[in-house]
Amino acid sequence: MLPRIIIHNAISLDGRIDWLTFDLGLFYGLISRWNEDATMVGSNTLLKGFEELNQDQNETPEEMEPDPNDQRPLLIVPDSKGRIRNWKVILKQPYWRGVVVLCSEKTPKEYLQFLNESKIEYLVVGKEHVNYKSALKNLYDQYQIKTIRLDSGGTLNGILLREGLVDEVSILINPTLVGGTTPQSFFKASDLTSYEGVIKLKLLSVEKVAEDIVWLLYEVIK
Repeated sequence: MLPRIIIHNAISLDGRIDWLTFDLGLFYGLISRWNEDATMVGSNTLLKGFEELNQDQNETPEEMEPDPNDQRPLLIVPDSKGRIRNWKVILKQPYWRGVVVLCSEKTPKEYLQFLNESKIEYLVVGKEHVNYKSALKNLYDQYQIKTIRLDSGGTLNGILLREGLVDEVSILINPTLVGGTTPQSFFKASDLTSYEGVIKLKLLSVEKVAEDIVWLLYEVIK
């Protein structure tokens, strides 16, 4: 079994995720729909989000006793290159009850040692890169993770969409146009070579959730 994967992104009308100004309370207020067991955040997104808090990259997190009654989601972070070090700062945030890092056989041994010393749980899944299907199966079997919400940019979204692992796509369309030639979309992947790679969707709902902001919800047809 694999967890159910939901992409939840805010975009401009032309599909871009940069230069957006939107109500974070509105964006995150909608996620209660899924009652997620885990939030998967790409390493680029996490580094960018916490760069201002990144005073000491190698500071060891405080050891915390797991609370079986803690209902907050688990944080899942793919980081096969071993880039993230400021776990103490990240785990002080009130959003998650703990973290599991996804690594590969190419992840530096020094980083795995750092995770061990920091009491950070991790899974080694994949050779060169993270094998997401194997990772999701492990998360389901070992951590009883049944629903994961992606809180990420276009690269991680693109990987999971191309691999057929996404079940639902939730999009908040902001009343803006950005333009540009760089591919800052919520779905960043290699160009297709045939129509077979086109992902088909089934519309579940359309809702105006704020002035001029529309929430679209789609099921991925597999």
